[in-house]
Amino acid sequence: MSQISKGDRPESGAGPRILHLEDDPADRELIRETLGAEGIAVDLVQVDTREEFQKELAHDSVALILSDYALSHFDGFSALQLAQEKKPDLPFIFVSGTLGEEAAIESLRRGATDYVLKQRLARLGPAVRRALEEVAVHRKRLEAAEAAANRQQFLNAMLDSLGAGIVACDADGVLTLFNNAAREILGHGETATTPEKWAEHYNVYHPDGKRLLEKEALPLYRALCGEQVRDVEILIRRPDGQVRSALVSGQPILDAHGQSLGAVVALHDITDRKLLEGQLRQSQKLEAVGSLAGGVAHDFNNLLTVIGGYSQMAMQQMGPDDPNYGSLEEIARASDRAAALTRQLLAFSRKQVLEPRILDLNTIVVDMEKMLHRLLPANIELATALSHDIGQIKADPGQMEQVLLNLVVNARDAMPEGGRLVVETGNANLDAAYCQSHPEVFAGSYVVLTVSDSGSGMSAETQTRVFEPFFTTKEVGKGTGLGLSTVFGIVQQSGGTIDVHSEVGSGSTFRVYFPRIGSIPKAERRQATAPVHARGTETILVVEDDSRVRKLARLVLEAAGYTVLPATDGQDALGILEKRPGRVHLVLTDIVMPGMSGPELLSRIREDHPGCKGLYMSGYSDKSLASEFPQSDAPLIQKPFPPGVLAQRVREILEAPSADPLRVKS
Repeated sequence: MSQISKGDRPESGAGPRILHLEDDPADRELIRETLGAEGIAVDLVQVDTREEFQKELAHDSVALILSDYALSHFDGFSALQLAQEKKPDLPFIFVSGTLGEEAAIESLRRGATDYVLKQRLARLGPAVRRALEEVAVHRKRLEAAEAAANRQQFLNAMLDSLGAGIVACDADGVLTLFNNAAREILGHGETATTPEKWAEHYNVYHPDGKRLLEKEALPLYRALCGEQVRDVEILIRRPDGQVRSALVSGQPILDAHGQSLGAVVALHDITDRKLLEGQLRQSQKLEAVGSLAGGVAHDFNNLLTVIGGYSQMAMQQMGPDDPNYGSLEEIARASDRAAALTRQLLAFSRKQVLEPRILDLNTIVVDMEKMLHRLLPANIELATALSHDIGQIKADPGQMEQVLLNLVVNARDAMPEGGRLVVETGNANLDAAYCQSHPEVFAGSYVVLTVSDSGSGMSAETQTRVFEPFFTTKEVGKGTGLGLSTVFGIVQQSGGTIDVHSEVGSGSTFRVYFPRIGSIPKAERRQATAPVHARGTETILVVEDDSRVRKLARLVLEAAGYTVLPATDGQDALGILEKRPGRVHLVLTDIVMPGMSGPELLSRIREDHPGCKGLYMSGYSDKSLASEFPQSDAPLIQKPFPPGVLAQRVREILEAPSADPLRVKS
């Protein structure tokens, strides 16, 4: 039985715990006294059976095992085997009086630390002391290794938490460290490659993406050569096809004596930032082009007002039988077409006037068919399938032309090798189930415009982003990414919705749904059948800095019976009113003029002429001018305007009640 008692085992903490396997009480006492005589303070736990040995062996505090070779119920080799299985690093010393030379050698072969004969116990103290020292050294090594492992875990966790990719190599250029961000940027982890193969293995290119980086240009290699590297831009083509841009900084790693231990670099993924920068540049460019387009459209509208006005006046004077009537009619038509083009410029610059009208989509398609043919190369066949019983819609005709044009151009670009493009119209009823997935529309009757192509098609991922602004699958410089987003905005603004169906290699189909109008509104019908009489005798002040438009307006209004006072700008108008007594009934003025704006002029005139009415004219839209002239309280006539429309608008305003001036838009 075990001998674990106050006399056999010192107070806990007296020294290292030693497990002593011995079944002879006299030998147990002899071993205890021998260790005491050697001055070795230990916690001696004495056992004599297999069960007790296993139980005590399970304690982590055991530092050393002393075991007899031959026991009545157990043997030393079995104890050694158990110790090797459970705690292979635990020192094991045989202390026996029957251990022969062969058994001693066998014990060492099996893993025993040492053996001591009971006849020579003088060796026990040094053997135990040496074994305990080795245990202490081993424990310190384990603790140091565990501390190092913990530090490495901490370092790895810290590095993997960083958004920047960290890559390091040793002094020989062997890659030793990759954090998660580096694996994400590069597409895979470290591989035992030499610096000569780094660029090829990881597909590291110059920023233009055309040439692999030379070894001497690689940031990590430059850092390995002792250079401080800062913000070097590279391009990486990942194995999955993704292209990433990164800014790389790094430095050499030196020991306490300044000798190279390797190098480390940090990679900052700037792919999204470069994309946003490109979008910003594109947006700024479009904004600048839009401002230019708006200005050009404004100037053209002045010219078209003159061209269209005079041609129509001449046509009215000569009549259809005149041989020159046809030529003037062609000039008027060209002027109308040019006016439509300026509306497109204003649409591009977001300065267009929205003119919702009752429309037949078939008419839009037929009117644009010739132009669409000119847009398409010879290897693309254009076909139309127009339903004869489609309903009407209420929308801006210029915007509908823009929708059709953008969809056709998008289809054309999807068929670089040629194909078939079909434009269709028809009716559709959208039910509640459809509207659940399209909350922007209501259930009911719709008119459908469908544009289909036999082109390359789109993946499901691309379809989810196809209407995003600036998103494009075309190569850089081949598309703005605004065409379909513009279509989407117009369709939503018109109260409709748009669907796309496509498969890679099988073409694409866009279906645009516009709310169907059951009948022409009464207000529009009354306006069409009961025009206001356009003649009068009142006095009108015409203020326009463009002499040609000013002269045309004067001729039109004088021909309608009015007294016209022409002025070149605001100051000229005020001077005319100071010199001329009498009432001015209406001021027809351009909005944007040098020195004084139209709204400012009208406000000053009304101080001395409270009942004076106003009519603005401009080549810009009332919407774009509203932010600059928010206090404008007069209607607007949009340039270019036909002479008859100008006369009629003037009459409408003059006959409207002063407290509620009639606002009429062209």
